[in-house]
Amino acid sequence: MTLWIAVLVSALGCALLKQLGYVVPARWLRGSRAATAVDVLPVALLSALVAVSTFAAGTRLALDSRAAGLVVAVALVVVRAPFLVVVVAACAVAAGVHAVAG
Repeated sequence: MTLWIAVLVSALGCALLKQLGYVVPARWLRGSRAATAVDVLPVALLSALVAVSTFAAGTRLALDSRAAGLVVAVALVVVRAPFLVVVVAACAVAAGVHAVAG
């Protein structure tokens, strides 16, 4: 399977899944389970994206400056620092570690 076939199949699958959302009965979405899933799903997807982009280098595990930046960002989020402070501090630590580690 070539890359373009995989991209086209994925795009078609996403389009079909989106269209499926329009035909789901409204009563299915009114329940507490559906509301909980809708609230939690974006956080789970974003967390997975962050984890993959932080700890993956191709097909192998990588612990590098990105991981150090993420640790600082999580620590600052836990202490409820402003978003701009979190971003700047994480970037500064990642850049510093990258500069030192080479």
